[in-house]
Amino acid sequence: MSERNQQFDASFMADYFAEADEHLLAVRRALLSFEGPQKPDVSSAVLEELFRSCHSLKGISAMVELREAELLAHHMESCLRVIREGQVELDAANLETLLEGANALEAVIVARRDGGEVPSGDAAIAALRALAAAQAEARPVPASKAAPAVSARVWQVRFVPSPELVERGVKVDTIRARLQRIGNVVSVVPQVRTEGGIAFEFEVQTEDEASLASWGPDGITYEPLQMTTPSSADSPAAGEAASGPRAWEVASGAPANFVRVDLSRLDDLMRLAGDLVVTRARLDDTLGRVERYVPSREFRLLQEHESLMERQLRDLRDAIMRVRLVPVGEVFRRMPFVVRDLARDVGKRVQLEVTGQGTEIDKFLIERMMDPILHLVRNAVSHGIETVDQRIGAGKPPEGIIRLGAWTIGESVIIEIADDGAGIDLTAVAQRATVDGITTGEDELETRVLLDIICASGFSTREEADRISGRGVGLAVVRDTVQGLGGALDVVTKRGHGTTFTLTLPLTLAVIDAIIAHVGNQTFAVPQSAIQEVIEVDPGDLRALERNELFTYRGRALPMVRLSRLFHITAVSRPRLHAIVVGTGASAVGLLVDRVAGHREIVVKRIADPLIHVDGVAGATELGDGRLVLILDVPALSRGVRGRSRTGERASA
Repeated sequence: MSERNQQFDASFMADYFAEADEHLLAVRRALLSFEGPQKPDVSSAVLEELFRSCHSLKGISAMVELREAELLAHHMESCLRVIREGQVELDAANLETLLEGANALEAVIVARRDGGEVPSGDAAIAALRALAAAQAEARPVPASKAAPAVSARVWQVRFVPSPELVERGVKVDTIRARLQRIGNVVSVVPQVRTEGGIAFEFEVQTEDEASLASWGPDGITYEPLQMTTPSSADSPAAGEAASGPRAWEVASGAPANFVRVDLSRLDDLMRLAGDLVVTRARLDDTLGRVERYVPSREFRLLQEHESLMERQLRDLRDAIMRVRLVPVGEVFRRMPFVVRDLARDVGKRVQLEVTGQGTEIDKFLIERMMDPILHLVRNAVSHGIETVDQRIGAGKPPEGIIRLGAWTIGESVIIEIADDGAGIDLTAVAQRATVDGITTGEDELETRVLLDIICASGFSTREEADRISGRGVGLAVVRDTVQGLGGALDVVTKRGHGTTFTLTLPLTLAVIDAIIAHVGNQTFAVPQSAIQEVIEVDPGDLRALERNELFTYRGRALPMVRLSRLFHITAVSRPRLHAIVVGTGASAVGLLVDRVAGHREIVVKRIADPLIHVDGVAGATELGDGRLVLILDVPALSRGVRGRSRTGERASA
C-alpha cells in the first residue's frame, strides 16, 4: 500500500474512532437515564436517540470492517426495536442485558483503536439475541409497521474517494451534504472494492439530474434505480426495512455545524498568536525609545495604531482559545457509568450528581485530567461512601451521594469531587504514616499536612490493594498531574460527613495575563490567575519566627517569602516592599518583591527538561526587549513556604 493510501486509511480510522466515541457516550447516557425506581417511558425521545446511536455504530463499524462491533450494534438495535414497538418491557434484567452489550461494544472498539486483540462479544450477542428472539416470537411485528412504498424518482449514486479528492476537500461527508441539498438521501452502503479501497453507494430521491451529472470530476457516477419491496427471503438488512430504518441508512437533515480539527493545528495557531504578542511587546518597547525623536502628533497616531493592534491581538488570542475550549462534560459524562459499575462491584448504593458540565477548559487540559478525575471518583466510591448497613447505622440514607461539579473563577477552572461518606479517618492516617516512616509532627493533622501525607507515593491506610483503589498511587498521580499543569489540589474532610477534593486549573497554558515584579536586578512574571491581591509592606512590620517571616494580614499571620533570599539574588534596601498574596485561607502566602512593575500579557514557554528544572520556576517568557523573564511556579512556592512554616513551628514548640 502506498504511503498516501496509508495516510488516507489512518485518517479514515481516526474519523471512525472519533465518531464512535460520540455514539458510545450517547448510548451510555441514554441507558443510564432508564435506571431508577420510576418505570421508564419507552416512547421517549431518549429511546429514539439510543436507537439512532446503535444504528449509526453499526453502519460506521461496517465501513471499517470491524465485524465484532457491527454485530453487537446490530443485535442491540434489534432489542431496542422490540422495546420501541412495545413487544418487551424495559425492566431491570433487560436493561442490564443492554448495558452489558454496550460494555462489550466499547471494549471491541477500544481494542481496535489501541491495536490490541479484539475481544469476543459472543456472550453479549447471545444474551441480546435471546432477548430479541423471545419477544419477537411472543408478539410479531404488526403488518401496519411495514415500510411504505416509495414513488419518487430514485437514483443510485456511487462515490469513490481517493487521496487526490481528499486533498481537494471532497470526502464522503462532502458528497452526502451535496446530495442532501438536492434531495433526500434514503441510504448509503459502504463497499470494499475488489481492486482495493472503499466506495459508497447512495440511494437518493431527487429530480435534479443536472447536478449529479456535473459532479463527475469529483468521483461521482449515477444511474436510475427501480425501487422494489424487499421480500422475506432477503438478507437480514433487507428484512429490517419492514420494521424500521435500513441497516445502512444515514439520517437526512442539515449537515452538522462543526468540523474536527487536529489539536496540533490549534497548537500551531496558538504559537503564532504568542509570537505576535511578543512582537507587539517589542514594538511597544521600541516606541518608548523613539518617542523623543518623533513629532507629538505623529507619535499619537503610532500609539493609536499600537493600541488597536493590542486589542486585535487580544481578540485573536481569545478567539483561538475559544476554539480550543471544550466542555468539561467530555470527562463528566463518562463518570455515571463508572460509578454504577464500581458501586455494584463493592455492594454499595451510590448516586452521582453532576453540575457545570458546560464549563469550558482547554482541550489539552481535558485530556490530561481524565485519569485524575477518574481516580478521585473511584476513591470516593471505594474509600468514601459507606456500605448500606453502615450508612443506616449512622443515621444516613442508604444511598450515598457523590457530587461532581465545575465552574470558572477568573482565568481558572474549579473542579470539585465531593462525597457524603465517612470522611478521612485522621487518626488512622497519622498511625499509618508513622508505620510508613512519614513524619506528621502534629498530634492532630491539619488539612495541608493531611494532603501531603495521603498524596505520598504508595501511601494507603489499607493493608491490601483492591481492584478499585489500588495501593494509594492514585492520589500521588492526581497531585503531580494537577501541579504539572500549573494547578493546585486541596482537600477538606469531616469525620462522618464526607470529603471534598478541589482541583484549581488554568483555563489555558499558552498565553496568560501576568504581574511583572522586580527583585534586585532580576524580573519575574507571576500568573495573574494565582494572585489574590498585591499589598505594600513596611519591612519593620515583619516578624521573624525561626527561619520564617510573618506579617499580620487581615487579622491573621501570613507566611512571607523573600524571593531575593529564595533565588540568592542580591537584595536592594528599600523603605517599602510589595507582597504578592497567593492562595486562600490557611494556604495563603506572601511573595516579597522589591516592586511590582505592572500587568502584561505573556507567552508561556514551559521548562520540560528535568535536568534544568528549578523548584519554584514554571517556565520563561519574553517581554519584548529581548531578555528572558522567569515565570514563577506559585503552587510550588506556596508548598515550600508552608513546609518551612511547619518545620519552624515544630522547632519552636
